[in-house]
Amino acid sequence: MAQRSARPTTGGAAADKDKTTPTLLLLDGHSLAYRAFYALPEENFATSTGQSTNAVYGFVSMLINVLRDEKPTHVAVAFDVSRKTFRSEVFADYKATRSASPEGFKGQVLLIKEVLDAMGIRHVEQEGFEADDLLATLSHKATVLDLPTKIVTGDRDAFQLVSDAVTVLYPRKGMSDLARMTPAAVVEKYGLTPQQYPDFAALRGDPSDNLPGIPGVGEKTAVKWITTYGSLSGVVDHVDEISGKVGDALRAALPQVMTNREITQLRSDVEIPFDVEDLQWATVDMARVDPLFDALQFRVLRDRLADVAGEPMAAPPPGTEVDFRVLEPGACYEWLQQMSDEPVAVSFASSPQAVETIAMAKQGGEVVVVSLDRCSPDDVSAMQEWLAGPGFKWIYDVKGSLLALLAMDWDLTGVVFDPLLAAYLLQPGARMGGLAGLAERYLNRTLDPESDDSGQLSLGDAGAETDVDRFLAIQAQAIVELVPILNQLLIDAGGSQLLTDIEIPLASILAQMEFTGIAVDEDRLTELSQHFAGQARKAEALAHEQVGRPFNLGSPKQLQGILFDERGLPKTKKIKTGYTTDAEALQSLFARTGDPLLESILQWRDVSKLRQTVDGLIPLIGSDGRIHTTFQQTVTTTGRLSSSDPNLQNIPIRTEEGRRIRGCFTVGQGFECLLTADYSQIEMRIMAHMSGDGGLIEAFSLGEDLHTTVAAQVFDVAPDDVDAEMRRKIKAMSYGLAYGLSAYGLAQQLGVEPDEARGLMDEYFGRFGGVRDFLDSVVQEARSTGYTETLLGRRRYLPDLKSDNRQRRDMAERMALNAPIQGTAADIIKIAMISVDRRIRQEGLASRMILQVHDELVCEVAPDELETVRLLVTEAMAGALTLDVPLGVSVGVGRTWEDAGH
Repeated sequence: MAQRSARPTTGGAAADKDKTTPTLLLLDGHSLAYRAFYALPEENFATSTGQSTNAVYGFVSMLINVLRDEKPTHVAVAFDVSRKTFRSEVFADYKATRSASPEGFKGQVLLIKEVLDAMGIRHVEQEGFEADDLLATLSHKATVLDLPTKIVTGDRDAFQLVSDAVTVLYPRKGMSDLARMTPAAVVEKYGLTPQQYPDFAALRGDPSDNLPGIPGVGEKTAVKWITTYGSLSGVVDHVDEISGKVGDALRAALPQVMTNREITQLRSDVEIPFDVEDLQWATVDMARVDPLFDALQFRVLRDRLADVAGEPMAAPPPGTEVDFRVLEPGACYEWLQQMSDEPVAVSFASSPQAVETIAMAKQGGEVVVVSLDRCSPDDVSAMQEWLAGPGFKWIYDVKGSLLALLAMDWDLTGVVFDPLLAAYLLQPGARMGGLAGLAERYLNRTLDPESDDSGQLSLGDAGAETDVDRFLAIQAQAIVELVPILNQLLIDAGGSQLLTDIEIPLASILAQMEFTGIAVDEDRLTELSQHFAGQARKAEALAHEQVGRPFNLGSPKQLQGILFDERGLPKTKKIKTGYTTDAEALQSLFARTGDPLLESILQWRDVSKLRQTVDGLIPLIGSDGRIHTTFQQTVTTTGRLSSSDPNLQNIPIRTEEGRRIRGCFTVGQGFECLLTADYSQIEMRIMAHMSGDGGLIEAFSLGEDLHTTVAAQVFDVAPDDVDAEMRRKIKAMSYGLAYGLSAYGLAQQLGVEPDEARGLMDEYFGRFGGVRDFLDSVVQEARSTGYTETLLGRRRYLPDLKSDNRQRRDMAERMALNAPIQGTAADIIKIAMISVDRRIRQEGLASRMILQVHDELVCEVAPDELETVRLLVTEAMAGALTLDVPLGVSVGVGRTWEDAGH
């Protein structure tokens, strides 16, 4: 049997603790924290309470690396206090153009200081000065003491401090690649000595600090002047000798240049309330660090820091080595026989046709790799049987893995944990970055390159066969290490049942639906594309006739000139390029003015969009005559499913022309019809249950039209006296409340004044006080806990509820109102899908579920199974979750998706 060792890239072994050479390490706190904030996605770094930690994580990670690599004996971190310094007194517009700190950044500097305190590292700040001045002062004091200094900063002004005794470590990319700026390195990069750098900066100017440069003078010219005359003073002494436009520009800008020079010079005489000797740093007291890192959920950083501190690790550093063996023919069967009840992590490498290589890892055990093309027939059969059997499996991306297996007519069951789905439940909506992203976040492991975010390795991305084996072994071992960490986090967040009972079973169902696809009439799609093209040409010709000349209907600039200048229509919302001509604005303008040109433009846009949708579908038709959409299970923050290639949620349904596209989706060969089933007013039913409002519950219990019944109560009229306009307003408001709609938003939707909309809401809440109290309590509780929850415990974190930015806070409040209702609706349809799939299998039916869009399921029904499927689907959907009001289900049947509508 072959034995191989895979060594992924890591930060290296434990640091050598021999600190015999005295060295001072200085860090620019704010500069590095900002770099970390923008280097790491905010949505991927947050605690379970919603506190953003990307700046803290990036800063501390970099600090640990530098402590390990530089082995300093003395350490300090300098911070800015405010933007008001002596420089702003010299030049009032200094840094005046800088925007306020991002909301997510606020509070993270305080957390960094807490970490530094716990690590025993001094931090310093001084009113009236910047962090750079403190670094300059401390490095000067260290030089006097003959103490070599390393300065870590993202501010190039620090290059003036470089000397034989002072080295600047400047981040080139991200937070890990540090350029070592010595005197020779500064000369090599700029052609200037460190002492000449502030002269160069004064001539160049600095847009980030709002220091004007010299018009027409770039860096090359500035360097040429300084090297010619030795310094800025030399340039000033010979300023009259510099000819041409650049000379004139220099002479005109000279006062500003001299101001720039005063500002760029770092101060080395700031009074600091301690001596360099007081910055001595020996090690870390992990007893102080542990509770803080627990709160920040920095498990990986804790281990790395303990390693630097010389304390024993709780476990070997992850990712330093993965030993694996490639099973020889005949050995796979034997190895699988030993698996029984022991969970195994599995990783696949696949070609477009099938899975070709599989790695398996046991917790605390060995890692093996199986190449199916090198296996014996008994091995292949054993592997197929084991994957389809009940043995416990840990797999990253169940849906993607099963899709690859379905191409071979293999099955996959027994999956009890999926790190992708677990991470999604922990941080819904966050960009995961694939298995590599999870490994980097939770294990501090840099995996070898993989093909994409699915976690499935493509053979085309690996060079030699041995590389595939090694990659898969690393991935399988990463899954083994991720499972206990993510599982505990999920338990703490109350999401374990969502993973095991809903998301994992659903992933397998979605894979089967993707693999099956839905039949499409390509000829009908082509005809429809031509029809919409003809409609667009007619609308365009009419618009040209109305204006009196041809013009580009897709050009906002030309539309602005025609609508607002030539035709004198009322101005819409002001934007950077003039006035908006988006669809919403033009529809509102048409409602106000009735201008026929607007009607033509809107018609042209509508049919052009429909044609674009149709034209996007045709290339996606497979060789089997079916379209295979991709269901996205880990994208939305509410738990809703979405789809792509094509996005089925974009298939129109509200207009007759749009519904014609659904008419191109048909029942497949060998099947009798399509059956569609969707929930009736599910958001309002969930609202009634969660609010416990008696009036709303009664309205559903009466079995009458909900919006008519509610309108009768709000407007205090008999149900028979509710007209279409009353019902429209109540329907808009009822659904608006479920989506967190404000009075202003309702006014825009109804085309009424905000006061009327506010009055309507007041009347509504007067009749249905339970709804008002529920909505208020949702926001208050979310502000307290940092998250909302569905009836089944699905969380959505909303840190912006505590934002100082009113706009972001208002948006977070609307999300808080929306998430529990939308999230519960998502949970219900998922439970229904699992129930439908289980019952179809139990009854041995040939019918199958093929689509899920919003609250609708689409099934392809086999001959003689219609009534069984109709009853089965209705019962499964209605019984998905017990509420105080019944879940209403509507069913339709037809040869096409359009015909099956209801």
